Amino acid sequence: MNGLYTDKWLHYFDIYTENFSKYKNKKITILEIGVFNGGSLKMWQNYFSSDSLIVGIDIIPQCKQYEKDNIKVYIGDQTDVSFLGSVIKDIGKPDIIIDDGGHTSNQQIISFDYLFKHLNNQGIYLVEDTHTSYHPNFQDRQDSLTFMDYAKSLSDQLNLWYKDYDYKIYKKEVKEKINVSYFTKNIYKIAFYNSIVAFHKKHIGMPEVRKIPVK
Repeated sequence: MNGLYTDKWLHYFDIYTENFSKYKNKKITILEIGVFNGGSLKMWQNYFSSDSLIVGIDIIPQCKQYEKDNIKVYIGDQTDVSFLGSVIKDIGKPDIIIDDGGHTSNQQIISFDYLFKHLNNQGIYLVEDTHTSYHPNFQDRQDSLTFMDYAKSLSDQLNLWYKDYDYKIYKKEVKEKINVSYFTKNIYKIAFYNSIVAFHKKHIGMPEVRKIPVK
């Protein structure tokens, strides 16, 4: 695997450190969509502990050659949920998912919509190169929805708990009637960076208000 390199915007590395440093000395599974020439997988192999599982997905069959030691590569289409399901069945739930694949809105949305639900609780799903949402060549959906449109709609879902909030009658019997999405219950935080969106997963129960004595 000599002579490998990875094409990354330099400001991404600060974002990686901010989001991934807590995993550095832990045994984890990281799944990256987009293998290219294998340099990124090697970078993650060097960064995370030697007993971590580094997994790559790519549509190009030649990328299989970058399998080595704790690196596994699966060949398939990131918009094929049957393929994605077979990968998850094989590797288990990842702790980190990075989408650095084809960068079209359809690819990013379909992959996220399926894979986020199979991300470990308290895991991180990071989508790179989201500036492609503003390039016509990467727009391939009939509904014209870009990934950034989709991500911003998910930020609205963070607050769906309060859509029918009535401060006067917000009691247990009212809470039980509130119907929210999987994403409302499982997205703890969304961080918007320059050309990256990071989704932090954490199962969230119904928010509660408590009277806390202050001395």
